[in-house]
Amino acid sequence: MSENAAVTYSVVPLLMLLSSLIPAAVIFTLREDQVRLRTTFNLAGAIAKVGFVIALIPPVVDGQKLRASMPWAPGLEIVLVTDAFALFFVGLSALLWLLTTIYAIGYLEGSPNRSRFFGFFSLCVTATTGIALSSNLLTFLLFYELLTLVTYPLVAHRGTKAAHDGARTYLAYTLGGGVVLLGGVVWLTALVGPVEFTAGGVQEVADLAAERPATAAAVAGVLLAGLAVKAAIFPLHGWLPVAMVAPAPVSALLHAVAVVKAGAFGIVRVVHDVFGVAVLADLGVLSVLAAFAAFTIVYGSLRALMQDDLKKRLAYSTVSQLSYVALGAALLAPMATAGALVHIVHQGLMKITLFFCAGLFAEVLGLSKVSQLAGVGRRMPVTSAAFTVGALGMIGLPPIAGFVSKWPLALGGLDAGHPWVVAVLVTSTLLNAAYFLPILYTLWVADPEEGAEWSTAPHRERPGALEAPLPLLVPAALTACFALAVGVLAGWDYSPWALAQLIAEGSYP
Repeated sequence: MSENAAVTYSVVPLLMLLSSLIPAAVIFTLREDQVRLRTTFNLAGAIAKVGFVIALIPPVVDGQKLRASMPWAPGLEIVLVTDAFALFFVGLSALLWLLTTIYAIGYLEGSPNRSRFFGFFSLCVTATTGIALSSNLLTFLLFYELLTLVTYPLVAHRGTKAAHDGARTYLAYTLGGGVVLLGGVVWLTALVGPVEFTAGGVQEVADLAAERPATAAAVAGVLLAGLAVKAAIFPLHGWLPVAMVAPAPVSALLHAVAVVKAGAFGIVRVVHDVFGVAVLADLGVLSVLAAFAAFTIVYGSLRALMQDDLKKRLAYSTVSQLSYVALGAALLAPMATAGALVHIVHQGLMKITLFFCAGLFAEVLGLSKVSQLAGVGRRMPVTSAAFTVGALGMIGLPPIAGFVSKWPLALGGLDAGHPWVVAVLVTSTLLNAAYFLPILYTLWVADPEEGAEWSTAPHRERPGALEAPLPLLVPAALTACFALAVGVLAGWDYSPWALAQLIAEGSYP
């Protein structure tokens, strides 16, 4: 999905990969007590990646692309490119990696195996960057499989039986999805040759669909089924709530940046830049994808309603909200496509805020269930305010980011001639309110349980004391501010919404 652009060969895409790969390689060799050196490499890599993204935004918006390639096997190349959609995804990844790194440094302070954790953490971001910058289907597949392998140790990090069980479930699902995706990539490559992502779809793939529509539909179905695992589309979502056994920074990364977003990003790439949305509509594939996405949106919200465990409630919320991307991608309307794209960023900002806050409640007060949060807003007002912004955004309350996702999706559904999409979004919004508003009431209005040791605000016992350590508190507050800012500033030329519109227009040549 990229607009017509001038292509320049450059090492910059490779340097963007190395900005997290080199820190990973170094961090694995550090002793546990080399905290300062490990922190320096972590932050230097994360800041460098953000710097690359900021420097690339103006030229990419002006229509320039940077490309790096290297031969791999006969007739196959590893190709990285900084097109608008790639930069859109890698920008989200870079910003949230920096904030999650700061949060993780505070969250894991004093805990064992931090060099192992941060080494795989950086590899996870390397794989996500590679997925974002992939210019062809083969490169995408390589980094997509790498992401599975490097996130498994993060899910299993605590080393408990529950952690190992959750990690095994995660690995079984994602490896299975990866094998299916591999089959689809090999099948399509055998039919049409190497597939380079192209705005509006690849001509050879369109020719295949015209000559052998049943075969083309089957290949598309296999590719999308493989991607649907990481995108957590029903009935392939089962790994996501189980993986919540991971530490809070990993949960935040899985839900906002890496794994689920890789699946959603891949679905958009296959629909718009491999087959082309019009071709898949003619094949009838988009109707099936839209039906699964719509069902998942409602199903995930209903399951979220039933959860008292806060992280599991958020996990099922992700199952529901992430399918907005698949639903928008499956509608033949530029407005719907733009809504799907911007939701990748907006959902990431809102959901990482919620997971940061869930981690704060658990770390500072030892509270992990919704029913335990009565009165916590008085004890942790900044954290609770950040959680409130994220929750209201998820419901779709203007001017927070979620509204700027849901509104164009609804308009896009009408443009595409599918008014039922509005009904799905309204139902989802009501269910979002049903499982988020009780949490906010519990935080701000309900009285703490009698005898709760944490009920006295720390500054009343020790003047100047904060409600939580700054490395944990600041990232949560910042992501909440970003979730609000991208909604308020949606009309700005470089806002996620403006960039999403630019990218969507490029996929309807």
